[in-house]
Amino acid sequence: MANLKKPPEIVAELAAEFAGTLIMILLGLGVGAQVIAVGIGGHDSIAWAWGLALTLGIYTAGRTSGAHLNPAVTVALAAFRGFSWRKVLPYSLAQVAAASVAALIVRWNYSEVLASVDPGRTVKTQLVFSTLPGNGFLPVGTWGAFRDQIIGTAILLFLILAVTDLSNTAPAANLAPFVIGLILVALGMGWGTDAGYAINPARDFGPRLVSFLTGYRTAWRDQYGQLYFWVPIVGPLIGGVLGAALYRLLIGRFLPDLEEVEPGLLPTETEPETEPEPEPGSD
Repeated sequence: MANLKKPPEIVAELAAEFAGTLIMILLGLGVGAQVIAVGIGGHDSIAWAWGLALTLGIYTAGRTSGAHLNPAVTVALAAFRGFSWRKVLPYSLAQVAAASVAALIVRWNYSEVLASVDPGRTVKTQLVFSTLPGNGFLPVGTWGAFRDQIIGTAILLFLILAVTDLSNTAPAANLAPFVIGLILVALGMGWGTDAGYAINPARDFGPRLVSFLTGYRTAWRDQYGQLYFWVPIVGPLIGGVLGAALYRLLIGRFLPDLEEVEPGLLPTETEPETEPEPEPGSD
């Protein structure tokens, strides 16, 4: 059988970003549908499920693409970790496409439940797909949510850089994805009130677009009627760069230099150097 031609590296990377983001959003929106539309579980189950979803998405794509799964991560790595700027747009488009496909699957699978509890397709179940200020009912406005998205994503990127920097105390034994998942759990539990901790433009925009195309006519606006879709896009992009900059300012520039892995990829344990085997017959 003839050997199949190996695809270009960028094709493999985009396929990995698509697959990893797809897994993450499928599990994340799925738990949202169960909690918001059905009433199974609560805020803690959302936080834990999203953290596990991110962990599994990173394990899916990490070896091939670095598993950014988030345009805010991609932009921050390009700005501060040497990731190629020419890959930023393709990575981001793959992430948005995957989030959209995942949202379509969740929308289809939960169609009966959503129609039963919210036949008018209102804010009540819009939260299954995209975020709102104050989770749709608390007294938080557009600018409060914008502030929240900047701060939350800054925390996310600060900590991602901290646990993937080989010069720092990076987790060993391939545990970085699990620790990054725990970061998201912590953010969900501590920063989920003001804007639903989207902290990821692809996670919010793709499902928001799908919800609009499948009947949620107010998907682009918040519960006050204000145009809101831009908040979980612009806020995380600013916050990601800010968090990465703070990590470099406060931590990164003081760490000892080590041989760097390829920019944008996850760290792996280095193999210990071993003495060469003596040749047969040598003293």
